[in-house]
Amino acid sequence: MNDSHTFLSARYAHEFPLEGNLVYLNHAAVAPWPRRTTEAVKHFAEENVTRGARQYLQWTQVEAALREQARALLNAPSADDIGLLKNTSEGLSVIAYGLPWQAGDNVVISDQEFPSNRIVWESLRDMGVECRVAALSGGADPEQTLFDCVDTRTRLLAISSVQYASGLRMDVARLGEYCRQREVLFCIDAIQSLGVLPLDVQALHADFVVADGHKWLLGPEGLAVFYCRAERRDELRLNQYGWHMVEHLGDYDRHDWQIARSARRFECGSPNMVGIHALHASLSLLLEVGVSRIAGAVLDNTAYLIERLAALPDVELLSPVERERHAGIVTFQRAGLDSAALWRHLMDQGIICAARGGGVRFSPHFYTTHGQMDRALAHLSDCRT
Repeated sequence: MNDSHTFLSARYAHEFPLEGNLVYLNHAAVAPWPRRTTEAVKHFAEENVTRGARQYLQWTQVEAALREQARALLNAPSADDIGLLKNTSEGLSVIAYGLPWQAGDNVVISDQEFPSNRIVWESLRDMGVECRVAALSGGADPEQTLFDCVDTRTRLLAISSVQYASGLRMDVARLGEYCRQREVLFCIDAIQSLGVLPLDVQALHADFVVADGHKWLLGPEGLAVFYCRAERRDELRLNQYGWHMVEHLGDYDRHDWQIARSARRFECGSPNMVGIHALHASLSLLLEVGVSRIAGAVLDNTAYLIERLAALPDVELLSPVERERHAGIVTFQRAGLDSAALWRHLMDQGIICAARGGGVRFSPHFYTTHGQMDRALAHLSDCRT
């Protein structure tokens, strides 16, 4: 554990007062909230109890501040490029059912995608759109495997920046440059990397980026960041309409309404103000720490786990061992042990993790210490189920 990581873990330990001997290694699923997020929600709830919506204009200022935080995380040109949607699935559906497809078009995805970034593209078959699935598993060059599926009818490449089960980190810069050169739309499901690994939408030539707030962003479920490149906004046909997606927001008597010029056009109705206050608080922590420092700590934790697990004679790593492919996910299995039984054993011991990809998945954040991971590894070793 390097000095910088030790400093971060100690400095921000008060933000994560997990009970007892709980070891939380499940940030790739649903993360615990920081203390400041809990306090923000408590304050918002108390305000609702005592004053109702009297301070609604102040609430909208928090909403605007959240868009700016998301803009900063993504290095988007403007906060107008940021929409606040319910979840990643909704964001991907806005794209899939907004683009003007033609029969014979195709979309390229991978065989390791979470269902959200698979089902939505497969559903386009009724429009005559083919979903091509690149087999990343076992390939020496995952990006080239995707490129091999692209042809002149490919309209969009949709990929997770980090694969949810294996933890494979994609070279999104290489993918973005390839798509730019061939005028293929580039869509990133960043739910397993945003806030943990640097992501610059301008440098990556990304057209769309979507990420829920409840994993590495340490926020609540029910709110997602949606980035749409400005020149792509008019290309997406809207399928939902309401009071919140108009240009002259708040002018309820206006009958000559227009679609908002900003990404707010994708938000048809009332915003999730509880979620907005919560995610605003969570992102304040991530931006305070700094994504580059968070990335250093998370990658340090990943390397530590891989080194310790690789030293165990009966453990098989299911995540890539190459450092350039590391993210925050380490998945493994033990020879002769049912992975579901091993996962249940660990959960019973207070090691919060997940059963994914045929193994057990650990996903530590920046504040997770090596000592906590050592406790998890000790319980892994004592399982004889």
